[in-house]
Amino acid sequence: MLGTVAVAFVAGALSGAAARPLVLTRAVPAGEPPREKCPSCATALLSLRRPGPLLLGRCPTCQHRLRPTPAVPELLAGTAFAAIAATGVTGFTAAAHYWLAACGVALVLIDIAVQRLPNILTLPACAGTILLLAGAWLTGENGSLPRALTAAAALGVAYLVLALAGMGMGDAKLAPAAGALLGWHSWPAVLTGTFTGFLLGAVAAITLAVTGKAHRKQQIAFGPFLLTGALSVSLWLA
Repeated sequence: MLGTVAVAFVAGALSGAAARPLVLTRAVPAGEPPREKCPSCATALLSLRRPGPLLLGRCPTCQHRLRPTPAVPELLAGTAFAAIAATGVTGFTAAAHYWLAACGVALVLIDIAVQRLPNILTLPACAGTILLLAGAWLTGENGSLPRALTAAAALGVAYLVLALAGMGMGDAKLAPAAGALLGWHSWPAVLTGTFTGFLLGAVAAITLAVTGKAHRKQQIAFGPFLLTGALSVSLWLA
């Protein structure tokens, strides 16, 4: 088991490294094009000859600080992959968890930076999770694909209503992935995972307000809590 967890951590770290270009280019406010140049000196950032922006988190010309912070994507993805491996889940069900975690690392870092979840990551996260669960269903793994699809649609609609009320539209696009993963297990899992995400978000919001780092009406990135709630509850039941 320890060896499997170690291998998973390394695989996760590599996944986090692969997510770096997406975080670097897509961590921009909504409506702005992907970042290709340093906002301070206009140096091209994605160059195989000059890997500094990706590896060191700073522009090689002017030393302007860039996201992601060094080692953060690798450690975050490595830890997530190791946690998945530690549960002992296997097959396509495990692959669905790894896929959502891999997409989720970039989504979390972008959401924290600029409070948005770009389509280039939310749509593959949903499609990949559902396709892998379909593989699990076809190979006879323990779970229900019809329930997963129904839960994905239900949670997507629920978050769409919340988006119309002021919540981020990116959360509505990511919610089907969480719904599918939770619905694969049971309807109580959907309710528990969803509640866990909102509970974590509420605790974070209260903590930020109490410490003076955010005011009560300030919008916080909800993507990290949506994903954490779904993955943690799903892994608990896997």
